[in-house]
Amino acid sequence: MINGLVQLFIFQALGELLSKFALPFIPGPVLGLVLLLVYLSLRGHLPASIDLVGSSILQHLGLLFIPASVGVVLYLPILQAHAWAIAATLVVSVVATIAVTAGLLKLLSKES
Repeated sequence: MINGLVQLFIFQALGELLSKFALPFIPGPVLGLVLLLVYLSLRGHLPASIDLVGSSILQHLGLLFIPASVGVVLYLPILQAHAWAIAATLVVSVVATIAVTAGLLKLLSKES
């Protein structure tokens, strides 16, 4: 399990370095995941050590919601005061995301 965890940390570190020195507008963890994806694609299969770590992390994924829940409870009065603005922003952002995705899909489907 340590081997797989070290491999994942290496990819995250490489992503951070790449973000720091070459692509500062893309977060390091995102670049690390892209590097991991390229590595796994070239390798052709998922190593057992990485699979073990990934499965272990996924089993406890619910724990990541605890800080968000605490934040919501802590700032509940502020969220209630701005509920209409938050709801409007969420609706507009969802509609915009769907519109852009549909437009891009339509544009890309014409080219093929």
